[in-house]
Amino acid sequence: MAEVVNITINGVQMQATKGSLLIDKLLDENIHIPHFCYHQALGKDGNCRMCMVEIEGQKRPQIACDTPVKDGMVVRTKGQNIEKVRRDILELELINHPIDCPTCDQAGECKLQDYYMESGFYDSRVNLEVKNHARKRIDLGSNVMLDQERCVLCTRCVRFCSTITKTNELGVISRADHSVIGTFPGRPLNNPYAMNVVDLCPVGALTSKDFRFKQRVWFLESFDAICNGCSKACNIHVDHRKEKYKDDVIYRFRPRVNKAINGWFMCDEGRLSYTKENENRFETPLINKNESDMNSVNASIFKELSTNKNILILLSPNLSYEEILNAKNLASKLNISISGYSPNTIDETFGDDYLRNSDRSANRASFKELEIDETKEFFEEKLNNSSLVVIIENSYFENNLKLLENKKVISFFSHHCLTIGYSNIAVPVASFYEKTGTYINCDGIKQKVVSKMNKNEPIKTITTIIEDLKSMIEKGTL
Repeated sequence: MAEVVNITINGVQMQATKGSLLIDKLLDENIHIPHFCYHQALGKDGNCRMCMVEIEGQKRPQIACDTPVKDGMVVRTKGQNIEKVRRDILELELINHPIDCPTCDQAGECKLQDYYMESGFYDSRVNLEVKNHARKRIDLGSNVMLDQERCVLCTRCVRFCSTITKTNELGVISRADHSVIGTFPGRPLNNPYAMNVVDLCPVGALTSKDFRFKQRVWFLESFDAICNGCSKACNIHVDHRKEKYKDDVIYRFRPRVNKAINGWFMCDEGRLSYTKENENRFETPLINKNESDMNSVNASIFKELSTNKNILILLSPNLSYEEILNAKNLASKLNISISGYSPNTIDETFGDDYLRNSDRSANRASFKELEIDETKEFFEEKLNNSSLVVIIENSYFENNLKLLENKKVISFFSHHCLTIGYSNIAVPVASFYEKTGTYINCDGIKQKVVSKMNKNEPIKTITTIIEDLKSMIEKGTL
């Protein structure tokens, strides 16, 4: 067991693990410490020198990212002397940096910008008539653009490709103040996690081609959620905006730190999946392919549930725990068979040994917890005997539509699909990021998602529809 020692930071006594890096303690305690090159997932590099602190007994300031914790250590992160040192270092970073903040996508999220404003240091002592210029708008591949002039050479991106993905596409080219980041010849930045370098970049050197010039970050609102691209359920920030006279729209996903699940990163496919939320939405209820309203739809569903004896409900493993539980309770009340059969969500080509799981669903573990049968045998038996099939966000029949011949079909989907065209009754429902619910990932970790989307015309959730149906059944009347 690691030894715990006492240290003092800015006059406050606290405990820390002996030998651990001082900067980790500062970051874990939310003590502000400027830094460019250090990242908890990538370890120390010590090239930027911004994380200078004063340590009692030391003749000169020390970098926190390469200072091990010792018993009795007295540390100061603030003060006139240490702030002067940081201003001097910051001035060197700004000598060749372009003054293009108004057009930079990183504005509002730029650490160089933040530290400059913190320092209050506005007049440079260095007057260079000619700055060193480098290449701009370099397409690195995998939706990443590089502006070499903005780079502060923290090397986070290089170390990410070296230590995390181990693909080594990026490196430092040239020497001294002519050094730049670039890809090696014939090796574009195309690994499945490449876009994480955009989040790692503390300035505007690396930007997302997908997000460039779409929105200013200070206009965006954000809420915490999970990625529904696979059962790993990486934690994410959902950045969205409701502009005047327009609907609420998601503009990007960003990884959210959760050391127990995804650490600091997420895969590119999950990151870009936000586009699916905004496209091809199913919004108008259909009865026999004719547009209808929800009151008529509820009445028709009630009638079908009342008159058909052999009914099968097929659930999607992307539903929330609460939705699955409500569907199970409804099935139990009406003596209806219920299945979670969904082999279509298994993709062996997708999984890896890092953050991508072959199970492309967000909540299959809830099937096991709620004892929902997922076997092929049970599904096929109940399907063959059924006269009515209720499909809730499950895409299994997309490639098996013939199985629905001579059967009545009620479907619930958030996005258009072929199954809707095969349905006697088709009901639009809220999408994954428009509803609140609980999900269990492949490691058995439960996570609650609380949606903060503000749609002009919110679509009903599956839970709401089921509750309406249960109320109608209990009353026995329409």
